[in-house]
Amino acid sequence: MTARLTLQDVAIGYDDRALVEGIDLELRGGSTTCLMGPNGVGKTTLFKTLLGLQPALQGRVLIGGDDVATLSREQIARRIAHVPQAYLGDPSHTVIDIVVMGRTARLGLFSAPGRDDVAAAWRALEALGIADIAERSADRISGGQRQLMLIARALVQDTELIVMDEPTASLDLGNRLALLDQIRTLAAQGLSLLVSTHEPEHAFAIADRVAMIGRGQRFEVGSVEEILTSARLSDLYGLALGLETTPSGRRVVTRAAPFPI
Repeated sequence: MTARLTLQDVAIGYDDRALVEGIDLELRGGSTTCLMGPNGVGKTTLFKTLLGLQPALQGRVLIGGDDVATLSREQIARRIAHVPQAYLGDPSHTVIDIVVMGRTARLGLFSAPGRDDVAAAWRALEALGIADIAERSADRISGGQRQLMLIARALVQDTELIVMDEPTASLDLGNRLALLDQIRTLAAQGLSLLVSTHEPEHAFAIADRVAMIGRGQRFEVGSVEEILTSARLSDLYGLALGLETTPSGRRVVTRAAPFPI
């Protein structure tokens, strides 16, 4: 099966100053890759490069075999959807308005959303269990509902690739767990997902593979078991960390040394 997203020896950065070099990554159907690393190492820059918002300094980013540098913004939006951390739009928009906006790349330059586009938006909301809030203002719903709204908007783009930028940030426990369940469901339906997170436990819960930008902007990618070791996590966060398995089989990160008094 051809990879849906391929990065070949990619360097990312600004003004010819590389933040990270030597990035090799493939995303295939029905898989979730978690992107991890401390703040400021280049995760957001990598997302911008994947989405064609800024060029790679070297190497190639391929979407379905086509170089992203040769694609228009509309062509990219038909192939890869983006779920940001937060919704910062016009508060006058309702939830269904926001979701229908995901159809924009599929419409002609002067076309307005039609009955089929609105129906697709309703189906996405129903699939995510939030159709009951469709007519509410998008700034008058909970954080968890807002993230599900943004995922619904990504779903109606009808792409095979979705990138999510820290989708669980600022969510309470119940909403985090519900969102992780939804990510697992999307992968099981055959989508390819790249999800940035600061939580190793989330990667254990949803990921097939982990891509890590570590100290010195070193890029590594591999299986969850290969990348999320106590040694790598300790180096990544500058703390002595360990890994434990709970009686239910869940993998969790622990502090390997006592906190200072």
